[in-house]
Amino acid sequence: MSIIPPHLSVVIPCYNEEASLHELYRRISEACAPYAVKGVEIIMVNDGSTDRSWAIIEALHAQDARVVGLCFARNFGHAMALTAGLEACRGERILIIDADLQDPPELLLGMMEKMDAGADVVYGKRISRSGETWFKRATASVFYKMLDHLSDIPIPRDTGDFRLMTRKVVDAVNVMPETARYIRGMVAWVGFRQVPIEYARDERFAGTTKYTLEKLLRLALDAITGFSDRPLRLAFYLGFSMMMLGAVILMYILISYVEHNTVRGWASMAFIFVIFQSMQFFLLGLIGEYIGRTYQETKRRPKYIMLTRVGLED
Repeated sequence: MSIIPPHLSVVIPCYNEEASLHELYRRISEACAPYAVKGVEIIMVNDGSTDRSWAIIEALHAQDARVVGLCFARNFGHAMALTAGLEACRGERILIIDADLQDPPELLLGMMEKMDAGADVVYGKRISRSGETWFKRATASVFYKMLDHLSDIPIPRDTGDFRLMTRKVVDAVNVMPETARYIRGMVAWVGFRQVPIEYARDERFAGTTKYTLEKLLRLALDAITGFSDRPLRLAFYLGFSMMMLGAVILMYILISYVEHNTVRGWASMAFIFVIFQSMQFFLLGLIGEYIGRTYQETKRRPKYIMLTRVGLED
């Protein structure tokens, strides 16, 4: 007997979110209540949590069969948790939202209305970011502006992964094979009709952010190297510019030597050495990022390893 797919799937990556999961479930359930008759599934992906997150997900499934739990064998990262949820979901429409409740589930109604009007993707666009430091806001602003100039495709500014998508969009994203996955960029890449819905982002309901500076830098690299080869062209232009500058400095040195007007001392030489060496290491590191990602893709390892799951039919 064939199983009728639910109308709405909610995909939630979870990493050490034990303090938020009960409130998350309550608010998600209330937001999804108008669509309960058509069918709803709530997919929580435990991304190798070290707290009681998985035990809570199992308990939520025991009291509500709509809750589906996926548990990774270790921490594979936010993007892979989203990927697992998108690959497992069966809904005609799919909402992805983080477990920290900074993005309000209550916005679902407005998203559904925009989708009823013809949108294929309704993405949340932040107009304010409560509870974030000035450093994070400033670096986020710089990142989005830089990504806008470097990316080969337009990726909306001030957006996260919080969005509602149709089944055809999710199917298009799921067939993309890369392992360095920047989900919001991948969704922008597939096209279709995408519209924003503005909202004020709240503070975390509980706990602390899981995005360290290192993880934010890695996310930025995934975004830039995954959706643009312009940095490689920039590397060529910078290298060529440095070569021209080096030629000018060499001419100056030769002329000074012929005219017996050479400058004695180490300061100028040290300055030139530092400039050129720094540029070389920067360019080598940039090229190395692309080579490293090519190497990772050629290994064709699975994107994640599932330890166990509850609530999905085999």
